[in-house]
Amino acid sequence: MAFIPFVRGSAGVPPFEKIPCSIATSVGTALTAAGALATGTAAPAYVAVEERSAGAGYVNAVRVTDDLVFETELSEASASIAVGTKYTISADGGKITATATSGVAEVVSFDGKAAGDTVRVRF
Repeated sequence: MAFIPFVRGSAGVPPFEKIPCSIATSVGTALTAAGALATGTAAPAYVAVEERSAGAGYVNAVRVTDDLVFETELSEASASIAVGTKYTISADGGKITATATSGVAEVVSFDGKAAGDTVRVRF
């Protein structure tokens, strides 16, 4: 899984923006404002909404906003996962880890604590 828009607090669908990007992406890849992979403690500015190969060019993405909740999954088991706690982003830019130190993805709700379980987050 990856970061898939789940619910938005304001009306409407978030608009797609075409941003410069030279890395390979899949739907739901977390991206920085410069179009690089957002991992660890780097909060994403965008989330890709299309698959693309590496190389100079652009990718369609949605801008991360306070009212946009994303659905993803745990990259590893997290016995202590808690609503309101912020966790880091996995190395593939598509899931959250069990590490809360300097986390950027705030848990809104979760369906379980095992690796692969669904989690909903906001940035």
